[in-house]
Amino acid sequence: MDIDLSPLETILGATFKDKTLLSIAVTHRSFLNENRAVEHDHNERLEFLGDAVLELVVTDFLFSKFEDKAEGELTAIRAALVNTNTLSEVASRLGINDFLRLSRGEAKDTGRARQYILANAFEAVTGALYLDQGYNAARDFIARELLIRTDDIVDKRLWQDPKSRFQEKAQEVLGKTPTYKTLKEEGPDHDRTFTIGVFLGDEQIAQGMGRSKQEAEQAAAIKGNEAKGW
Repeated sequence: MDIDLSPLETILGATFKDKTLLSIAVTHRSFLNENRAVEHDHNERLEFLGDAVLELVVTDFLFSKFEDKAEGELTAIRAALVNTNTLSEVASRLGINDFLRLSRGEAKDTGRARQYILANAFEAVTGALYLDQGYNAARDFIARELLIRTDDIVDKRLWQDPKSRFQEKAQEVLGKTPTYKTLKEEGPDHDRTFTIGVFLGDEQIAQGMGRSKQEAEQAAAIKGNEAKGW
């Protein structure tokens, strides 16, 4: 079940010397469970490596760019650049989703679980690029696809915790403090999914899903900020 990854190489701006590395980068663990004949590994080790490469490249860039910012703010900006939402958005825009090798079950999931898979695949692709092409190629890719978001994140204070940002703007603009209510709980105790709504007064502004109430509240706040244009 090999797929042609040359379009992905074009997207990445690199022709891989070791094509297997790129194939591994887009192979989810679940795919191997259904395709025992595949001889290479899944992408979790490359994800581990790519995460470290991302952190170094982003840290080096922010350290040089913002000479006046303290460690805490730099850490928050870095977190906003490399979190699941940002990485999955970049991966989606690049079209990495079209090359993912997933189990039939995972292939049907388009929710939060797919965001995690896409973010992890972006890290794995970064790790593969680093191994095959070297640090400079990985750095240039990260700069081109991810670091260009830095000014937007800083200007819009997107590095700030989404709940804090939503509350700050709601109080500033509307004089209201948001509240969060659990709308739905699904799944067994060990694999619970929560749906939580964020409200301003009696009006529901948005809702979010997550594996914990805290994660669902953050997701709802992100949607709330989007809905209000904050």
